[in-house]
Formats: sequence, structure tokens, C-alpha cells
Amino acid sequence: MSPTLSQQYLSTRGAEYRLSFEDVVLKGLASDGGLFVPEEIPTLPAWWETEWRNLSFEDLAYEIMSLYISKDEIPGDDLKDIIKRSYATFRHPERTPLFNLDPKQNLYLLELFHGPTFAFKDVALQFLGNLFEYFLVRKNQGKTGKDRHHLTIVGATSGDTGSAAIYGLRGKKDVSVFITFPNGRVSSIQEAQMTTVLDANVHNLTVEGSFDDCQDIVKALFADKDLNSTHNIGAINSINWARILAQMTYYFYSYFSLTKSPTYTEGSKVRVVVPSGNFGDILAGWFSKQMGLPAEKLIIATNENDILDRFFRSGGHYTKKALDAVSDSVKETHSPAMDILVSSNFERLLWFLAFRSDNGNTADERRKHACESVSKWLNELKSQGGFQVPSAVLDGAKADFESERVSNDETIATIRDTYLSCNGYVLDPHTAVGVASSRRSIQRNPGVSHISLSTAHPAKFASAVDLALRAESGYDFTTILPQEFIGLEQRERRVIAVPQGAGWEGVREIVKAEVEKELQGSH
Repeated sequence: MSPTLSQQYLSTRGAEYRLSFEDVVLKGLASDGGLFVPEEIPTLPAWWETEWRNLSFEDLAYEIMSLYISKDEIPGDDLKDIIKRSYATFRHPERTPLFNLDPKQNLYLLELFHGPTFAFKDVALQFLGNLFEYFLVRKNQGKTGKDRHHLTIVGATSGDTGSAAIYGLRGKKDVSVFITFPNGRVSSIQEAQMTTVLDANVHNLTVEGSFDDCQDIVKALFADKDLNSTHNIGAINSINWARILAQMTYYFYSYFSLTKSPTYTEGSKVRVVVPSGNFGDILAGWFSKQMGLPAEKLIIATNENDILDRFFRSGGHYTKKALDAVSDSVKETHSPAMDILVSSNFERLLWFLAFRSDNGNTADERRKHACESVSKWLNELKSQGGFQVPSAVLDGAKADFESERVSNDETIATIRDTYLSCNGYVLDPHTAVGVASSRRSIQRNPGVSHISLSTAHPAKFASAVDLALRAESGYDFTTILPQEFIGLEQRERRVIAVPQGAGWEGVREIVKAEVEKELQGSH
């Protein structure tokens, strides 16, 4: 049975329409290079605020996901089971608890690092790993040998996506996972988390260059028709729609946690601040807001790789290169997961803004025009290094977003200041970018509650934390080091170095050879 209209998906660039949830999860990226979006954003039921208020994280996830996934595709009991297994791996009973960091300022931290790899990406990737498994088990029922559907997952990481994907997919049947990461540009703990997983279906590839180079390789692999026809390429990066869907839950959960807090004044405004690189995390907040979550603004917190901040400050000009920059290369910062030139998920937002600002007579006409606009802009980004959006699109973005840029020095200062003023609380550098942005917003909007997303455990970024705190009395890094990290860097590793200059074609040959070895070993 085909899914109902509200659960159908299309490509932002127009080549594919009316796809099911299963289609978009397994494909990851559309055949035209576009990203999948729901044809319609569902609205919340009238009673959501009272009925959902006291639900567990898992039960809340089920209610939200059910608005996007047809029961014809995943029956309710099956979806509940997938969700339950996905969050059973988390260390905190609330999964994503809200911490009152600064009661005087109404500043709260949403701690998203209680999953198996100590980063927010576990929320989505534990779920996505179980989704892949669910769809593959169903596809392969009664099939043996070469008849079985084998999925080859390829991903790029600046640190946390890789380990979260690997922990979500390690040991799973009929799926191989290949993670590319920039050599020397992830923290030592992040690299150890990835490369010490020795399951036969896990493959780590180091690439000379930046995260954007890794992301370009992954996109080129998706665009290769030959590889797709033989290897069923799938995505774990936030280009995969299921990642965005899974992250919506903690926006609602944090809102309920806030409104139940004794320090919250009923009816007061709420702003949510999100450290942003690839724009996936904050995009989940935007979808939540469009559905009806009462967040006054979403604040994009960038580091010195500030393409998103520049978009808002330059009147809607989206360009890889800043006006005063010598080159359009990525700056290495203390918050490496945000060291990204091009924010892939911004394309999804642009599609909806173009759709909503269009004057076409029918929804189909407006969808077509939105796809044409996005295709044109992304082509200009590729050929000219940037593009300009119409004022109506910029106005649509400004209705929901504000942006901030936080320098390297400000990041370190925020870790130190927070430690000294908030009872020794230690921030990781990405969370510090969010907290610095929150404090600026609080100055402009006193009395408004701010939820700042805490995206990773500080122990994953020892060098930045030590730089900020080593001179402070009472600070000892070992006191924040999780048991799971002790000895991790000394364990056996498995990693493939991609030869310099090999390009995406070289990575393609590595993928083919490794999958072949894997399949031979399983027979």
C-alpha cells in the first residue's frame, strides 16, 4: 500500500517525488544530488501539550515519528521496539536531560552526550542503525547468498558522526559501513573511538584534506551510477532524513523539561541555541517549530567557519569565501565538528523557504519552482562559489533564525568563565560556542529562557578543555574522564589510508574491494 500524502517525500532538486519513508532512508541522497524532504510538514494534534507533557523520551519519540512514518510502512509496535532498543544504550534515564546552568540568567543546557559515544549524534544514529537493520531483515526474508540485499553505508565525519555511526551499525548483518575522516583533524579520542572497532563490517578511511573533502568524496560516490547499481549505497550523514527526524524528539522533550522546571515562569518565551556546522541539528529544531513547538527563535551558533552567520549578515549571500578571506579553505578551530565550509542541510531549509515564498497557483507548481530555485542556487555555489537568495527567502529565514559567530579565543574564554561561575561545570568547545551565543542573546533579551544544546562530552576534546582550564585551581582532567575512555587510545586499530591524489575514484575501488572481502568471509 502506498503511503498517505503527508508521509511522502521528494528531492529538493526535483528528480524524485512521492517516495516512501523506507525509500528515503535506504537511498539517503536523491539521484539528482538533492536531499529528501517531506512533501508536507505535519501539524501537532491540538492536545499535544497536555497529552505529551509527561511522556518518557521513548514514548515522545514514538508520537513525533508517527507523524512522519506511515503505519503501513512500520507498524506501531515495530516502531516502538526500534525506538526502545535505540535508547536502551543511553546512560541517563531521561536520555537527554535539561540542566539549569545559570538560574539567574534562565540559561539551561540540554545534555545530548549520554549515548554510547558521548555525542549528540547517538540520538539519531542509534535509531538509524536499527532502522537499517529492520528494513534489511524484511527485504531479506527467505533469501540466501547473493540474493540478499546488502547495504553499503558511506559517510564523512569531522569526528562524532563516524563513531556514532559505527557504534550504531557494528556487527549488523547485510550492511557494511565506510567512514572517511580528515587525517589529523579529529581529536585523538574521536579517532580512537572509530578505529578501535574491529568488527568485520566497519571500515575507517583517512583522507588528506578537510571534512569538506571527505563530504565531496561521499557525494561523488552517491552520484556514481555504477557503484549504486552494484552496491546499494546508503547514507549516515545528516543528509539522511531519518537523522533529522530522530533529533526532533529532544526539542520537544527539552521544552517539556523546561516548563516543568520550578524556575520557569508559565507563558514566558523560549529561545533555543544550537552549535551549527552542517545545519542538521538546528534544522530538526526548525521542523519542530513549524509543527507547533513554541520556540520564539532558533539561534545558529557558528565558530570561525561562519558561512551561516555570514548569510544572515550579508543580506542573504551564501558564499564559501568571506570578503576579507585570503582563500575559501576551512579554518582549523577548537570546535572541529563545526569546521565546515558548506552546510549541506541548509539546502532543505532553502527549499521550504522558496516553496513558501512562491506565488504559484497550486502546491505542485510551487514545489516545482522551489526545486528549480534550489538547483540553480546549488549550481551557482559549485561554479561561482556562492549565490544570492531573493529578499522574500531571506525574510523567511529571519522570521525563525538569528545567528552568532564565536571566535577561537572566545570559545576558550567561555569554557573558563563557565567553569568559574557555574560551580565547576566543564563545557566541550562546541557547547561553549553555543553558550557564548546564548549569553549574547540573553543580553538582548533579558528574562527570556534560553536552552543551549550541549552536543558532546568535554573529555572528547581534551586539548581545548586543558587549554582553558589547566591554570585553574582544583581542575583535574581525570575527574571528567569517563571510564569508557581509559586505555582507549592504546587499543588495537584498523584503518585504511587513502593515497594522496586517489580522489573519489580511489575510494570507490577501496569500497568495492573491502565489500568483496567481507562477502567472501561471510559465506
